[in-house]
Amino acid sequence: MSNESSSLISTIGDILGPFNLSVPLRITYNNRPVINGCDLRPSAILNRPMVEVGGDDFRVFYTLVMVNLDAPNPSNPTLREYLHWMVTDIPATTNVTFGRQLISYESPRPMMGIHRIVFMLFRQLGRNTVFEPDLRHNFSTRSFAQEYNLSLPVAAVYFNCQREAGSGGRRFHN
Repeated sequence: MSNESSSLISTIGDILGPFNLSVPLRITYNNRPVINGCDLRPSAILNRPMVEVGGDDFRVFYTLVMVNLDAPNPSNPTLREYLHWMVTDIPATTNVTFGRQLISYESPRPMMGIHRIVFMLFRQLGRNTVFEPDLRHNFSTRSFAQEYNLSLPVAAVYFNCQREAGSGGRRFHN
């Protein structure tokens, strides 16, 4: 297992438990692909990304959920999971523009620390079977998936984000 895969499993497994990645998911911001664990600054993610969903049957529909696991800051994530975006009814083999946006895209703007921003793709039972959640803050992907009989994630990608002038990881002083 690659480091990229193990970090994704650790990150997603933290909120959903075990899952099986079985559908290709490609996410790009300004033609830059999101690769697990990559660093993206707020200025690079102002506008919603292009999201392409794989699969082989356009009669199968998916829900895309984008959450911040570390809101408002990683050492005290009291708003965890913060819901940044949700699109449902995305047909396989297409992209999010063919889906139904339930929660409009809100660009992450971390003020403190490094935040993990996660995209998860779930297979739906059918079209128009998933509805808008009440809140963005303290969203529970696990509860939401159970409520609407969504599968475990069939695809997931995450990136790290910190404020524009952030300096990166921890610093050690001698």
